[in-house]
Amino acid sequence: MKRIAQFMKVSQDLFRQAVQEDFSQYTDSEIVQMYEGLRLPSRATRGSAGYDFYAPFAFRLKPGESIKIPTGIRAKMDEGWVLKLYPRSGLGFKYRLQMNNTVGIIDSDYFFSDNEGHILIKMTNASREGKTVEVAQGAGFAQGIFLEYGITVDDEACGERNGGFGSTGM
Repeated sequence: MKRIAQFMKVSQDLFRQAVQEDFSQYTDSEIVQMYEGLRLPSRATRGSAGYDFYAPFAFRLKPGESIKIPTGIRAKMDEGWVLKLYPRSGLGFKYRLQMNNTVGIIDSDYFFSDNEGHILIKMTNASREGKTVEVAQGAGFAQGIFLEYGITVDDEACGERNGGFGSTGM
């Protein structure tokens, strides 16, 4: 196996800002406790391809509801690699929990953005059976897989990233 990446926490201040943006019910001391309790993504078994991302707080999604989760995590990886994010298989199968952008793509240069490469995960409960999803604080809810990719022989990309969605001007 190639060792090409490392997970780290974003700064406590950036995590606090991201949580407060959508979850004003949490106090500063609760957010500090969340931050201190953040677990870096990890694989469950030697043969696992996916690194589990853990919920920084408990959440519940009724059918049709969405949530944007500030993970507090960033990923530093070698150029030529990408981190692809998916719901945990069991949550997708049992509840039809889906990523809002189908598959999250974390590029290697995202780590150096002004937002510290903070990985935000937006998911929707697309259940057609009326099932409510409940995820406990610290439970795995998404998984990330590192994949190597190639480029075309005539590729001349030289732009610089600064941010996430839409940061490349496309």
